Amino acid sequence: MNELGPSPLAAGERNLGVDEARAAIAAALVPLPRSESLEVPLHEADGRVLAADVVSPIDVPAHDNSAMDGYAFAGAALRADGPTVLRATGTVVAGAPYGGTLGAGQCLRVMTGAVMPAGADTVVPLELVRVQGTPDGGEVHIPPGVIRPGENRRKRGEDLAAGKAALAAGRVLRPADVGLAASLGLTRVRVMRPLRVALFSTGDEVTEPGAPLAPGCIYDSNRFSLGAALRRLGMEVVDLGLVRDDRAALAAVVARAVREADAVVTSGGVSAGDADYTRDILARHGDVAFWKVAMRPGRPFAFGLLRREGAGGLAPGPAGEAPPPSSWLFALPGNPVAALVTFYAFVREALLVLAGANAAPLPVLSARSTAPIRKRPGRTEFQRAIVEPARDGGGWQVRLFGSQGAGVLRSMSEANALVVLAHDQGSVAAGEPVPVWLFDGLV
Repeated sequence: MNELGPSPLAAGERNLGVDEARAAIAAALVPLPRSESLEVPLHEADGRVLAADVVSPIDVPAHDNSAMDGYAFAGAALRADGPTVLRATGTVVAGAPYGGTLGAGQCLRVMTGAVMPAGADTVVPLELVRVQGTPDGGEVHIPPGVIRPGENRRKRGEDLAAGKAALAAGRVLRPADVGLAASLGLTRVRVMRPLRVALFSTGDEVTEPGAPLAPGCIYDSNRFSLGAALRRLGMEVVDLGLVRDDRAALAAVVARAVREADAVVTSGGVSAGDADYTRDILARHGDVAFWKVAMRPGRPFAFGLLRREGAGGLAPGPAGEAPPPSSWLFALPGNPVAALVTFYAFVREALLVLAGANAAPLPVLSARSTAPIRKRPGRTEFQRAIVEPARDGGGWQVRLFGSQGAGVLRSMSEANALVVLAHDQGSVAAGEPVPVWLFDGLV
């Protein structure tokens, strides 16, 4: 197991780059035990994390079969000095195997997926032959050189042999994976228990949607956008609502969050000088680091390990291993865009790891910027943008969209991507390629 060592969570405020923060989080995390799993029917499996390999009980395909519509015959009959002439003796379709054996000089018309008849090992496509007479009883002329022996035959077990793993543990199941399991005759798969994530917002200025809005206050959007992002990851959300800037109320909700959840996601209250007690309460509940991350939007971020009340110190496990955590904390800034961007940058992949998934890095698309982008080295910038096909037909282009302010959530809604400008990068010239995260890959 990984330890939450002194380097990533040293006391006090730390200034980190985005890559350094991601590395510190990755080094600390410990996934849920594999024993915390259950079997679910296939129609409930999409988006779940596979807890055990799916082993194929059958060969796929289950028999040698034709890869296309054509004529099946013995490849040894092919001539190099002229056309090969064979006599068709019938038609074979998928699901109705041929009961006989092909003789010398014979062929069978076969449809895609049809079981290869005995005596045949090659299929010539229909469009490459000339037929004199009826398609399933005439002479079939195969020109020299258009086909080689053994072509267009799918062999038994070629895709997947019985006893081999079809899907590996840790995979986040997608629609094609569910279909693959069904194609093996399976009706259920073993998946990890969904990660339970407690979620709450903080601040006296934040108001529940639907309530009257007092002067100087805002409606709480963070809990809804972050909750939606969590559910899209397959997480079980424990919604703890809004928490006022009150020491007792904050302490109570943090204690409940740690009791009920594997991870805690909060927004607001992590900036130095905030008019609340969030930083103090979180620090009192465990080993929490408060970081200033060199990024825009974002910057204030807290991460750490929270202990349940009354649990005492964390005793080391067998062989000196770090004990399993009570609950992992991800405290995000309060501005709506900054909360989502820091979620995508740090929390998304971390939660998938905690849930037992083999979380791959987000795919990055390269697109040409349609206009100059001002950027100073020394921080990573995530800018809302629209990615679209380039007008000259040469790949993809990207243009910044709307106000880039950390509180302007509408631009996050109407954009379809984030331009990600690296820590050491300077300004971008028009036409220069830039890396982008497509929202369809994030959410």
